Amino acid sequence: MEMASENQESVGFLSRGCCWFTSFMRNLASKLVLEPARTARSLAREDPRRIIHSIKVGLAIALVSLIYYFDPLYEGFGVSAMWAVMTVVVVFEFSVGATLGRCVNRGIGTFIGGALGVAAHRLASCFGSEIVEPIILAVSIFIFAASGTFARFFPKWKARCDYGLLIFILTFCLISVSGYRDDEVIDIALTRLSTVMIGGSAALAICILLFPVWAGEDLHHLVADNIEKLGDFLEGFGDEYFKTLEDGNVNFAKWEFRHGKFRFRHPWGEYQKIGGLIRECAFRLDSLNGYLKSEVQTPQEIREIFQESCQTMSSESSHALKNMARAIRTMTSSYVAVAKSHIAIAKSAADNLKSLLKTNSWQQTDLLQIIPVITVASLLIEVVSSTVKIADSVHQLASLARFKKISEDDASKSDQRNTERILRSPSIEGSHGLTISVE
Repeated sequence: MEMASENQESVGFLSRGCCWFTSFMRNLASKLVLEPARTARSLAREDPRRIIHSIKVGLAIALVSLIYYFDPLYEGFGVSAMWAVMTVVVVFEFSVGATLGRCVNRGIGTFIGGALGVAAHRLASCFGSEIVEPIILAVSIFIFAASGTFARFFPKWKARCDYGLLIFILTFCLISVSGYRDDEVIDIALTRLSTVMIGGSAALAICILLFPVWAGEDLHHLVADNIEKLGDFLEGFGDEYFKTLEDGNVNFAKWEFRHGKFRFRHPWGEYQKIGGLIRECAFRLDSLNGYLKSEVQTPQEIREIFQESCQTMSSESSHALKNMARAIRTMTSSYVAVAKSHIAIAKSAADNLKSLLKTNSWQQTDLLQIIPVITVASLLIEVVSSTVKIADSVHQLASLARFKKISEDDASKSDQRNTERILRSPSIEGSHGLTISVE
């Protein structure tokens, strides 16, 4: 009996050990294989261009690394050919504008850093003393490294040429230090500059020629989509809040040259202004969203007093924002005029609401009951004001970018068709949350 009991305990221990080991390997496989695979699939579905970008980077590095495999090329550059490979790795970005910006920064930083490094070496050599020369080099490295590092704190320089300043410091230090032990300092500087140019040119050529991703085009569509999100939110807010009781919701673009519909010196700065106004309007809409689920609800008879004006402001502002989004997306200025006609109606409703709020008919009403609806009305008035500002900025963008024109009748008909399509839809989404992304 004792032997049988010991055997059963041994079997039970082995069984538990096998179960634990199986569970451990299953969890390990899930964390190391399944979860990364799901994440990779999600990223690829979200934006298939990421796969193309990865292939382009691999292709650029493979092409530049051929310098190592062919003797004539390797004999010309030697070990310094590694700088070409490193250049591709650090400058190849997702968009053409970002890649061009890093290439220009790296090229200029390498050139200025190399030139000053050679100058510092020549200056130190003039003294002809083994004691003074390293002191001169050390002092020059201290001065330029400290100055370049401090310059990186300048807001405009940090936004435009932070990477270039970093490369300037690196190149200057490398040329100055290596030149102390090697008399061929000019050859070192020229070799580094040429390898950087080879790597940058290869990265830029593949980035532009093979399925290019334009930061300006992405910015253009992002602004239009964000304006449309504001319109989607306002489209359903009025009906959702005032429902009856029976009802049951740029920096990279500036580096790019002319491409597609975007001319040279396209007014990219206007997109930044519009983006700021979109954020301002989104903050107000986010505040409105909180009143849909507020615990303190205004009685229906009081809501009905405000209902018409508030719904008019909400719907007309929504139509105005959607027309402005359509104007940006299609680069057609006529839709801005249609948007302004909707804004005029929204402003009229806002004036009526202001007059209503100034009356003395609220003296016999509990303030706690009317505060929510008055707050909503005030926020909608501010939304109309924000919509006016966005319309002015979009009009300025259309003027500077020379948007095309169509007849206002055609634009109005397009707006009418879009309104009818919305009214035929079984439900209106967008009044339950708002997600705005502006770079």
